Amino acid sequence: MKKLSSLLLLAILALVLAACGGGDDSEGADGNRKITLGISGSDTTIWDYIADKAEKEGIDLEIVTFSDYVAPNIALAEGELDLNAFQTISYFDEFVAEHNIDIVPIGSTVIAPMGLYSEKYESIEELPDGAQIALPNEATNMGRGLLLLQEAGLIKLSDDAGLTGTAEDIIENPKNIELVPMISGQTPRAMPDVAASIINNGIAVDAGLNPTEDPIARESDTAKPYINLIAASAENADDPDYQKIVELYQQEDTADFIVEHTKGAQIPTFVPVEELVDYQ
Repeated sequence: MKKLSSLLLLAILALVLAACGGGDDSEGADGNRKITLGISGSDTTIWDYIADKAEKEGIDLEIVTFSDYVAPNIALAEGELDLNAFQTISYFDEFVAEHNIDIVPIGSTVIAPMGLYSEKYESIEELPDGAQIALPNEATNMGRGLLLLQEAGLIKLSDDAGLTGTAEDIIENPKNIELVPMISGQTPRAMPDVAASIINNGIAVDAGLNPTEDPIARESDTAKPYINLIAASAENADDPDYQKIVELYQQEDTADFIVEHTKGAQIPTFVPVEELVDYQ
């Protein structure tokens, strides 16, 4: 009986170890390297395409979605993610400086032009005097929104406004535009209540808007500070499998897929990291 009990105990222990994986946490059940990547928004189509390619390279790429622009960087810095891919280089730099975290860009992805959307007006010229315009309240996104309004001819900013300008930097406002700052994710919902709303590309897509056809104004698609990136922790930036993910993203077939899937709303922009970080 004692011998039988010991055998049962060993069998149970073996089952527990098997259930726990019995090895490196970063290795999937199929023996592939497991890498987690965080994005903002619910559309994983492009990254699912990358994941299919990565699987053939021995990598199981798991996509984790977030509903904001803060959590993916915090999760990466705290080791809960291996990579993230959701932000522009200008936003990244501002966030890293503010939160003092040790993460770095390891590759570029796309430019996704920001747009000004309206349910009430079909052109910039139709916006009335005193029109309320919603815009993101995060520093870099607000600065980007103000530059869009300047490009559209609605306001003029001071020369020292830079990429993180605020309402205080507006020196000309001929239509007396009233800015309504809010969290980026709320800008589409504000459209019924304002004359127009400045909406980030990915958030616009999630809200059912077409970033190519629907905006009444759209920023330039060559603005270097707004190239998006893949980020990793500084200590793991040179990991060969992380670099492989960048390589898979920057292949020609991926670029073609991005343009087709987004109907041109996202523009593949593959530049070296050295050029990516040198946008000032």
